[in-house]
Amino acid sequence: MSVRILHLFDHSIPLHSGYTFRSLSLLREQRRLGWTTFHLTSPKQGEGLKEMASQALEETVDGWHFYRTPVNAGPWRLLPGLAGLRLMQRLEKRLLQVVEQVQPQILHVHSPVLNALPALRVGRRLGIPVVYEVRAFWEDAAVDHGTTREGSLRYRLTRSMETHALKRADHVFTICKGLRRDIVGRGLSAGKVTVIPNGVDIDKFEPGGLPDAALKASLGLTGGTVLGFVGSFYAYEGLDLLLEAIPKILQQRPEVRVLLVGGGPQELALKSQLAALGLQDKVAFSGRIPHAEVSRYYDLIDVLVYPRRAMRLTELVTPLKPLEAMAQGRLLLASDVGGHRELIRDGQTGILFAAGDVDALSHALLKLLADKTSWPRLRAQGRKFVESERSWGQSANRYPAVYRALLGGFPLGAPA
Repeated sequence: MSVRILHLFDHSIPLHSGYTFRSLSLLREQRRLGWTTFHLTSPKQGEGLKEMASQALEETVDGWHFYRTPVNAGPWRLLPGLAGLRLMQRLEKRLLQVVEQVQPQILHVHSPVLNALPALRVGRRLGIPVVYEVRAFWEDAAVDHGTTREGSLRYRLTRSMETHALKRADHVFTICKGLRRDIVGRGLSAGKVTVIPNGVDIDKFEPGGLPDAALKASLGLTGGTVLGFVGSFYAYEGLDLLLEAIPKILQQRPEVRVLLVGGGPQELALKSQLAALGLQDKVAFSGRIPHAEVSRYYDLIDVLVYPRRAMRLTELVTPLKPLEAMAQGRLLLASDVGGHRELIRDGQTGILFAAGDVDALSHALLKLLADKTSWPRLRAQGRKFVESERSWGQSANRYPAVYRALLGGFPLGAPA
């Protein structure tokens, strides 16, 4: 007999994001621990796909079975307050249906707070423990997206909702120390908050891979020293700062090229910036690629650059992609925001520079390119760090003690 856990997600595969990759990785590890997992997504899943197929109440994707919640509809969906309320109503109704069907012993709800509040209502009503896993704060993401500003009425209301949910959950998981400090600072006991850090599947990333010559040529990168970014193109990633630094870097290293892998809301702005700088022939965009292909693109890149801007979100939240870069044995240059400092040991597993400073970025990058003797050491120590501290298996091993305590010592099941 194994413990039955119902996970509630904002969205899942076939949508691709850091959120969905973390979800699948942790589910795989929970299954390896011998547990039975069930999976429900919010109406955001259907809104993200924008396909009629997304209206199905159940769906199997790549061998994973998901229960779906019908999308919101009607003109009021454009009004943030009413749309959020309606989303929670729909989600609570669907959650009750799925709980009745699968009979879970634990509700494990993942960000955002619009998922947590319905789950808490259902859990209290039916006497099921609810754990809440926080990956970022909804209000801080809204600031970066430009839908609100820090300190606004909407921001403060959302923060209040978040704190309400955190205090009422039976236990809180979060992805990093920065978020944990913020959560405990809201009045929760330290023992109620456990970090489940981002990790990597070590077996899927092999250091020392050789670049695919044909792929490199197709992107116009042959013969160049390649700087790269792999991830989503959000404003807080600071990719505009990297492009702004390129003219200065080219003065000393004319062979340098840039590869941007992924896509997102800033893509058009970045391409416009390139046109204004006259650098279109120096920067390649790969577009979004399947996660299974990402290692081929890492192998094209000499130095991964992550120039995140300093703001609450980047100071508190650790990203996933730098860990993949270290697992692949790539050199890593990143801004010194809090989320990066938690992952990268300056001069040991990567190089940090002052966030928001184009000159500091240029200087650090040129210094790294000139010091090839340090490259093998940085690469080896980055790989060693993820092997010893940041595998998904190590992260998932922090769940059992909490689950067991919530279930009064109930045996969770034997490893698969």
